Amino acid sequence: MTQPTAKPMRADAARNYERILAAARSAFAEQGAQAPLDDIAQRAGVGNATLYRHFPTRQALLEAVHRDHIEALCRQAEALLSSASPSEALMSWLKAVVAQGSTTRGLAASLMAAVGTQEESWCRAAIVTSATALLTRAQQSNAIRQDVTATQLLKFVNAIALATETEPDRDQQSGHLLDLLLNGLRPTPG
Repeated sequence: MTQPTAKPMRADAARNYERILAAARSAFAEQGAQAPLDDIAQRAGVGNATLYRHFPTRQALLEAVHRDHIEALCRQAEALLSSASPSEALMSWLKAVVAQGSTTRGLAASLMAAVGTQEESWCRAAIVTSATALLTRAQQSNAIRQDVTATQLLKFVNAIALATETEPDRDQQSGHLLDLLLNGLRPTPG
């Protein structure tokens, strides 16, 4: 699922949009998802009103900055739907979500904010749709408990990414935490 198309922008507005995105990428990489929006506007050489005209909320800016990563995760989920093992497909995708969230500073916070709200956004819809498809398939094969929802699963996974984001051994820690999570999601016999 991709971001909805917007009406064409004037050339100067398009330049400002791209400058804001570049400044935001840099600020989020340095300071995380809570980088001050005023600083981002200043880095981009635009006023606050221009920033807010393009991105009315922090979440909208985070989603725009991470659009490519989010779309890649959704494409990966779609490809994994044809995997022979629904549980391995789900595990593989969740590992990719954690890895991307842990290494792309601010992405985990962006996904967490999108999933944690009922606010409609292309990011929330795309990620929840992808997670639901993989989770439903794993549940239908009885590999995952029936009482877990895609939103709950994404909250856990994004929490793992956030918790390990700054750890020097984040891959090992996040992998272990994800294994623990998935072991807890398996149905218990009887």
